[in-house]
Amino acid sequence: MISKLASRNSKKDRINNGLYFGSMIVSIISFYIILSLSNQNVMIFLKSIESDAVDKLLSIIPIFYIATLFILLFVVYFSSKMQLERRRKEFGLYLILGMRRSKLFLMILLEDLFNSIIALAIGLPTAIIISEITSIFTIKIIGINIISHKFSLSVTGVLLTILGFFSVKLIANIFLSSRISTKEIGDLLRDEASGTKKKLPKIIYLIIFILGLFILGLAYLFGISGQAWESINNMGITILLGIVGTIMIFYGLRLFIEFIVKLGKKRKLHVYNFRQIQELVINNSTSLAISSLLIFVALSLFGAGVTISTNNKNNDIHIFDYTFYDHESENQENFDSKLMRNKFSKLGLESSFSNIIDIKIGEIKNNSRVTFENIVSELNKLEYTDVKGDLINRFRQYDYSYFMPISEYNEVRKLANLPILSLNDNEALLYMDKEIVIGEEIINTMLKKSPKVKVGEDNLELKGELESLNMFADSLQNYSILLIVNDNYFSKNIKNNYSSYVNAVLNHELVEDKGLMQSILDINEKLDKISIGYGTYLQDFGRQLFFIVAISYLTIYLSIILLVVANTIIGVQFLMWQSKSHKRYKVLTYLGADKTTLQKSTNKQINWYFGLTIFIAVINSIFGVASLFSGILPSSAKVNLIYQIKIAIIIIFLLSLVELIYISIVKKNSYKFLSVLDE
Repeated sequence: MISKLASRNSKKDRINNGLYFGSMIVSIISFYIILSLSNQNVMIFLKSIESDAVDKLLSIIPIFYIATLFILLFVVYFSSKMQLERRRKEFGLYLILGMRRSKLFLMILLEDLFNSIIALAIGLPTAIIISEITSIFTIKIIGINIISHKFSLSVTGVLLTILGFFSVKLIANIFLSSRISTKEIGDLLRDEASGTKKKLPKIIYLIIFILGLFILGLAYLFGISGQAWESINNMGITILLGIVGTIMIFYGLRLFIEFIVKLGKKRKLHVYNFRQIQELVINNSTSLAISSLLIFVALSLFGAGVTISTNNKNNDIHIFDYTFYDHESENQENFDSKLMRNKFSKLGLESSFSNIIDIKIGEIKNNSRVTFENIVSELNKLEYTDVKGDLINRFRQYDYSYFMPISEYNEVRKLANLPILSLNDNEALLYMDKEIVIGEEIINTMLKKSPKVKVGEDNLELKGELESLNMFADSLQNYSILLIVNDNYFSKNIKNNYSSYVNAVLNHELVEDKGLMQSILDINEKLDKISIGYGTYLQDFGRQLFFIVAISYLTIYLSIILLVVANTIIGVQFLMWQSKSHKRYKVLTYLGADKTTLQKSTNKQINWYFGLTIFIAVINSIFGVASLFSGILPSSAKVNLIYQIKIAIIIIFLLSLVELIYISIVKKNSYKFLSVLDE
């Protein structure tokens, strides 16, 4: 009997509380995706390349999992409490009709158990499908198809999702069910007082609102200027200012709603609608502010994460697959391509490489000082920008440079399908690592003036444009700044003071047959047998892919969880308030308001209630993304900062459309309430 009643009630609950039930399904999907991260093909690949970084990322996952369980516990408790409060009279009638309190307690638990099982039955298969799609998308986003996709199912992820979800639901509902089942019948049948808030003078609300704007403005200033990122204390102060400022703004909003009430008194139910909104804001200003902050954090993380990920694709020209070096050898002249060809022959790898070239990077003899005063002088003549100021500071700090012969750099250019270059003894090309270079256009404008670099007693005239080709398979081996000089100048001034590298390109047929990843992994097994250091393109690729995965997975996961929490709170709050206001709706029907009029009235209230929260969150998130970019972007990426912020704003706007889904769900639930009231 109890099980049948619980089954019927749980079905009714799913229909009447679709917002809450849908939020639980989304939470299940999010849990599985983050918990199954280690089983996805892209992470298995990265573990073979960047095992330490991947292990550190995976070690953070349990912290995220436990933290979100606590967040979910709050949502489950808050939402379930409101739902059970709506059914107070129903539970009172059960007790009047003779149901024992222990059975009432058991019935409530069974209802939640049935709903949880159905949520898991829907959520887990959906999560597995989305996880596979996400894995494929992550592989493709980098732009190179080197990882084959295979279906993967994380049994651990499934078990932990079920365990975590059931634990949260059970803890919340045992506590709530015990409270409901122990209440007296009279308390259950009596309407709960909505409570009133003490009204303060209007000037107080105005002062609080203006002060809130000022405090929030300070938080924006600290974030965008970068002061928030200078220390943990500064970050804590910035976060505190943002929270306090937002809460004060919502507290002062009641004054402006009062002003709106007076503007359109002639419109149908205008005063009634905004009085309802005003009471909602007055009674829930703090929870609305917290919900708005949660949406703000979700939008900021998602906007920044997607923008950073898509702007960190590997757009560099892929030239070399391997770079070999032997830094332990004192005589670098003996380490060259001839030596490596002999080693390849002994290992049976002579046919594995199509191109093998030498690279020598040296320092000027006697450690002669290199100065870039002429470059600084030419930069000072250009129109000032923040990027130009950063460049000037950098060149002032440089008092050294590495050197490279033009003939070897031309070999790199040939493989990149670029024309070869020539230099006289007193000429040089400026090279800067693409990972750190900023203001490339400014540098090229300056180079048109043919500035000179002083090297000891010599003056080398800079020709052409800035060079930044990747000269090594692994970009970590690149040099931040060097001068490419004539071969004759290099041999006379560098002599034996240089490091030797050997770059190699894999045979095209081998890559076509096995794929780049498998080819490199097979060759690595043989290379590990000899005492020669090497770096591979796969390592460089892996680091960039790891950055994308770390950013995209964690930010999307957190964004979804926070959006679910915030919107569930807002939606359930409104529906509860509407339920408490049922007598007001009855009065409207007595006065002649039909069903359509009531629905329009409810629509307006929902739009304003959600709109106030979302509008402030979106405005906050625009500044939030700018603050995130200010703190976490490398200087080379800040050149296109305005463009990246624009992209992030577009992403924030698109993500804000998700709110329309929540609003439509709340409206449907509201219509059901009005239909029951009408009957």
